Amino acid sequence: MADATRYTGMTVVERLFHAGLMEAFDTAVRARNRAKLLHLLRLVDIEDARASVDMILKDPERYGW
Repeated sequence: MADATRYTGMTVVERLFHAGLMEAFDTAVRARNRAKLLHLLRLVDIEDARASVDMILKDPERYGW
């Protein structure tokens, strides 16, 4: 069973970095690969991954991509 508190208090970027997924996430954002982004965010326990992906893809530069 996964530790439900492993990402407590971390931002999305911190979670991705901690999990070693930043490069994959960056690549998925550049490719606008919604399915991959959803998968990666779910791996780091983002509750509303769809909303996060929608915001990022709507304006990637605003979020640093």
